[in-house]
Amino acid sequence: MQAPSVGGVMLPRGNGEAIRLSRGASLTDFAEKIGANPASLVAVMMNLGEMVTATQSVSDETLQLLGDEMNYQVQIVSPEEEDRELLESFDIEFGEDEGGEEALVSRPPVVTVMGHVDHGKTRLLDAIRKTNVVAGEAGGITQHIGAYQVSTQVNDEERRITFIDTPGHEAFTAMRARGAKSTDIAILVVAANDGVMPQTIEALNHAKAAGVPIVVAVNKIDVEGADPTKVRGQLTEFGLVAEEYGGDTMFVDISAKQGLHIDSLLEAVVLTADASLDLRANPNQDAQGIAIESHLDRGRGAVSTVLVQRGTLRIGDTMVVGDAYGRVRAMLDDKGNNVEEATPSTPVLVLGLTNVPGAGDNFLVVDEDRTARQIAEKRAARERNAAFAKRVRRVSLEDLDKVLKAGLVQELNLIIKGDASGAVEALESSLLQLDVGEEVDIRVLHRGVGAVTESDIDLAMGSDAIVIGYNVRAAGRAAQMAEREGVDVRYYSVIYQAIEEIEAALKGLLKPEYEEVELGTAEIREVFRSSKLGNIAGVLIRSGEVRRNTKARLIRDGKVIAENLNIEGLRRFKDDVTEIREGFEGGINLGNFNDIKIDDVIATYEMREKPRA
Repeated sequence: MQAPSVGGVMLPRGNGEAIRLSRGASLTDFAEKIGANPASLVAVMMNLGEMVTATQSVSDETLQLLGDEMNYQVQIVSPEEEDRELLESFDIEFGEDEGGEEALVSRPPVVTVMGHVDHGKTRLLDAIRKTNVVAGEAGGITQHIGAYQVSTQVNDEERRITFIDTPGHEAFTAMRARGAKSTDIAILVVAANDGVMPQTIEALNHAKAAGVPIVVAVNKIDVEGADPTKVRGQLTEFGLVAEEYGGDTMFVDISAKQGLHIDSLLEAVVLTADASLDLRANPNQDAQGIAIESHLDRGRGAVSTVLVQRGTLRIGDTMVVGDAYGRVRAMLDDKGNNVEEATPSTPVLVLGLTNVPGAGDNFLVVDEDRTARQIAEKRAARERNAAFAKRVRRVSLEDLDKVLKAGLVQELNLIIKGDASGAVEALESSLLQLDVGEEVDIRVLHRGVGAVTESDIDLAMGSDAIVIGYNVRAAGRAAQMAEREGVDVRYYSVIYQAIEEIEAALKGLLKPEYEEVELGTAEIREVFRSSKLGNIAGVLIRSGEVRRNTKARLIRDGKVIAENLNIEGLRRFKDDVTEIREGFEGGINLGNFNDIKIDDVIATYEMREKPRA
């Protein structure tokens, strides 16, 4: 094959060699790699039917298409690999302890609590905080920072444990998806009266995928109908065999409400960590770790809770967290006390960052402010380019008919989230039974119990799916993310309405719904005859307001005499007006309709588009 030619200029054609490009790269970046003129690549893309400028961030698919045309093998560099290469350019090694074995000292285990909704995760965390906060705090927590340390006695030795207080397995997964190994041990909370539920299995699968040991807390043993033995039997099916049954998983029966056996649970965590994990880190190096949660504080600016994984973080250190950077002005522990330094496995609230980093972003300490700024700016530019490349028009229910007719979609992808597993299953089976011909299929990519999360929006973005929330709403930043990325999220409280709308969309029948809204009523006090305009009603506005060019109906003795009338003329004294408010008098002309009498009532209304539930 000959090399592509544009305007008589031969472009350099590859021999199948690999080109590495980052997400959101432009045609200019591609041209630099192959020694070509960016303008000629723009022309090649036009020949391929794509209008792209030389400096515009383009999608991975577009880069692959261009690579195939030019006979180059395009490799898109993953964000983690790109970040590693960026840090290597500054001679920084992330994720490695410096020094040999002798430099490592033991650190506390980091624990995440997971489980089904309403099985007592939050109550358990509260119970642990109240009874075991480090340094014997009095009066409860004064400041919640998303993570805290507790202490317990194991074999007459004080041992510390760090708890990450995350909203269940969604945050756990989001952090793991970013390449962050933040958790050492997972506590799986299962209610003794309910047993294993769908979210229990989901949480268990997330923990297994992360490769972390699991300690099972069988909660609510004080509730009527509690059967801890049944829970042990159920979890055996999923590979968690209790020690008393010959397995290696520790089960602890607790009551978070009564505060029963909390110490035994903490002891089980320490023993599991000692048996399964080598938890050591070097405290004598520049600090590295992970951001757990961040927000914008009105008085203090951007604040971030970070978990130190290695090294020691000190006040005055220059740090980079994702695309934020800054000098540590102050650090607070989970009790709101100022601290001077934070050692491995210690969570602290950091003040002094330029902006709010994301949950799961890595942090590291560098020598100079300039280095921190350069790393943060390059990360921000990379994220921005990737975001521009991803911004595409997504399918919504309203334009589904057009997309189907254009032959762009043969199936409708759905993600279903609801408040109860039974309702979700019922909705899924009802939707899958819809029969609208052979042109289109329905695929349920994911269904689950709980709020619509950022991971649901991520999945919808990657598969052009529509998200259905039944009796649930979007959690955290998921709503803004859906709006930013153009993902169609639908909320319903009536199951049949969801089924009808999806069916109508598939048939191309989805129309806006309208409802009648009453504007005002006018009582006729006098009837004036006009040779030019017909009968004019002299009225007193009884309620609301009457506006010109709105719909009206005439009511006589409580019965509707005429429908679909129009307020064609409206006067106050000798002036034409657009509206008359309650308590005022005026004149109304109903156009060609003249059958009006004293004491009749003119009720005005308008049709407004009804917001969907």
